[in-house]
Amino acid sequence: MKKKNYIGMWTYLVPIFAWLSYFGNSLFSSGYYSVILALFLMGSVLAAVYHSEVIAHRLGEPFGTLLLAFAITVIEVGLIISIMMGAKGLETITLARDTVFAAVMIILNGIIGTCIIMGSLRYREQSFTLQGVSTALITLTSVVIFVLILPNYTVSHLGGEYTSFQLLFIAVICLGLYLGFTMMQTLRHRSFFISPKDKLSEKILTKKDPEKLSKKELYIRCLLLVLCLGIVVLLAKLLSKDVEHIVVSAGAPKSLVGIIIAGIVLLPEGLAALRAAKVDQIQTSLNLAFGSALASIGLSIPAIAIISVITGIRMSLGIDIKSTILLGLSLFIITVSLATGRTNIMQGVVLIGIFLIYLFITIVP
Repeated sequence: MKKKNYIGMWTYLVPIFAWLSYFGNSLFSSGYYSVILALFLMGSVLAAVYHSEVIAHRLGEPFGTLLLAFAITVIEVGLIISIMMGAKGLETITLARDTVFAAVMIILNGIIGTCIIMGSLRYREQSFTLQGVSTALITLTSVVIFVLILPNYTVSHLGGEYTSFQLLFIAVICLGLYLGFTMMQTLRHRSFFISPKDKLSEKILTKKDPEKLSKKELYIRCLLLVLCLGIVVLLAKLLSKDVEHIVVSAGAPKSLVGIIIAGIVLLPEGLAALRAAKVDQIQTSLNLAFGSALASIGLSIPAIAIISVITGIRMSLGIDIKSTILLGLSLFIITVSLATGRTNIMQGVVLIGIFLIYLFITIVP
């Protein structure tokens, strides 16, 4: 027990040192200090998700799942809004689109592909419950098309943008679909999201902290979670110019900023999904992956849309033809690959191939 507390002590120290480093930015302004701030930013993201997982275990379902999604969404929205508010003119008009599109591509191809390959190398084939994955896929496909493709074909506003009324309406629909999926996953059809082999898949992420928290520790965890989320937003705003400067200096398009943001947000969930696949729990990996993808759109877009309408910041959501082809291919391949209820290594290899093409085409358009 003491060893566990000692190992988890970093989740208490990181947000404290991150806040100190943020206020110390006025005294130390150099490239090396920016690297330190970036490390604290990533550490705060990991600590935030860790605390939210522990609190979620204490609260139970469905509140635990909603809290985890809320924590991830706050981080993503905070990163996007802080950069959008700190920029001038139309510099970040496509930031939300690039981040959401990057999140979907990273999850569908990068995370799921890697999980399938890792699981197949150790277990040859892995099985999952088909009903849950099918439900997640039809929901994800719908919201992805509403947000990323449909804006290119509306005539009320050109340039892949929705009008304010259209944006709010689409945001409400996406939020409704996400909440409906969450209720199905946590209440109505929980069995659809449990591995056919056993009933332990839902416990993969909670094995690190199985004991119930006392009220005092619960309050401390909640306070630390707030501190982590707050410093993530502040550090992201502080480092946004450095990130854009590095991307531009490297000769890469600004859409790479969206990939970086999505990578930071999805890092904790991605690591958890890989851990699950490693112990033959591909069902848990898929639940985490699709849940993150749906939260990235179903929760983030409504929040960003409301802030965008209130502040008057323009937001272009429609992706270009090249991205549409890659997105359509990803959805088609993942649907066909997961249509049998079992995975094999070739499915993962194809998905990773699509992911590498996506990264290459983004950097070298």
